[in-house]
Amino acid sequence: MKLLTLAEPLLEFGTGTHICPRTGIEHMGVYDKRDELRRTELRIGVVGRGEGVDLLDEWLAQCRNGIERKKESQLLNLFRGFGGINQSYGFLTRLINSPQYTRILQKSEITGVVKLASRAQRVERAVELYYEQIRFLAENRSVDVIVCVIPNEMFDSVTSSKGDEDGESEIETNFRRILKAKCMHLGVPLQLVREKTILITKQAGEQQDPATRAWNFCTALYYKGNRTIPWRLVEDTAKLRSCYIGIGFYKSRDGETISSSLAQVFDEFGHGIILRGTPVSIDKKNRHPYLNEDQAYELLRDALDEYDRALQHMPARIVIHKSSHFRDSERKGFLRALDEKGIRSKDFVAITGTDIRLFGDGDYPPKRGTMLAISETEGVLYTRGTVDFYKTYPGAYVPKPLRVTVYEQDSSLESLCEEILGLTKMNWNNTQMDGRLPITLECARKIGDIMKYVSPTEKPQVSYSFYM
Repeated sequence: MKLLTLAEPLLEFGTGTHICPRTGIEHMGVYDKRDELRRTELRIGVVGRGEGVDLLDEWLAQCRNGIERKKESQLLNLFRGFGGINQSYGFLTRLINSPQYTRILQKSEITGVVKLASRAQRVERAVELYYEQIRFLAENRSVDVIVCVIPNEMFDSVTSSKGDEDGESEIETNFRRILKAKCMHLGVPLQLVREKTILITKQAGEQQDPATRAWNFCTALYYKGNRTIPWRLVEDTAKLRSCYIGIGFYKSRDGETISSSLAQVFDEFGHGIILRGTPVSIDKKNRHPYLNEDQAYELLRDALDEYDRALQHMPARIVIHKSSHFRDSERKGFLRALDEKGIRSKDFVAITGTDIRLFGDGDYPPKRGTMLAISETEGVLYTRGTVDFYKTYPGAYVPKPLRVTVYEQDSSLESLCEEILGLTKMNWNNTQMDGRLPITLECARKIGDIMKYVSPTEKPQVSYSFYM
């Protein structure tokens, strides 16, 4: 066994590098500032009731001007103030919203939704209300992203089955997922917010302070509206040009045992391509879904074809992340696709949970980046833990490490864990630098949540911005 602590991966921004997304954006600007096609103005469409639209107007004004950090905390790097979003600082863009880009929901319509007998009915009607206004903006206004402000009472009514006359349905019904899937063909990403989360002051029960909420909100808007990236991992020029693929599984809405697979393909710059797989089999012993050899071959072949279309070359190396162990049929199918495409360097990595726990010095958990190598092909990695830059452990619960198991291996276990640690920082929905899962698997999970609502005959969007 070998115990070591991996260095925090560096991120690249407009004029330099740093380990922290917030610090990097604040002092060096977004990475894509050098891109001539980058938008310096983002037009924000808005759908909500009158009170919600007013709250969003106030929140956007505050985001433009900046929000002070959490005053009572001494953790300056964790609770960093938000300096604002404008064309001369940080994000180097401005947010534009106006009555022309706004659609108001009537109070009577919202009341009508809340009064419906079952949650399934409430969700269906709420989705229709928002969809009609979103469709108008997407088809008649030049908007880059649409913010849907959800009234508190409507949110409660579509997320709770309390008071249902018919009880809970066996068919999964989720307002956010249905709305995003239904609007996908319109081609404009959505950002959903609850009215109470855009109040300037922190509310009871809210975990994030206003400055942190502004960081996450504006970063997500920037990524969704610009279709470019605010930061990227620093490229290691000594390594082969790599393509990272995350494979996950999701159940159909009726919860039947037949599941579908999906893949998310990333290049080292953080760009992604989303694919939908085919129905798969279920292991009768442990109930885990898996790919047969032909399905594995076709999924990876299609992923590499899309990669080639997007970047006009094949990667020199493939890394496949999977949230369950690799079966022999899957390995054979993947290897067949790689051999056909002439790709020699590969690493197949299973990233799962583990009951193994390590203890840190003193009162804090082990440091993020702590790695225990059990063998050359198996180890334990803490992607969440004490962060020296924050001078604390920023989580609310005892961190759970990941078990990393390598099946096909051309790289060292340490190198693969370094990559996983770096890919946990590539989620543009969160500016705290200690995500638990690499973006390959985090994205695969979120895609599955939405994809189950997308019709099999509909071509899904290929950008992660439509699923986050």
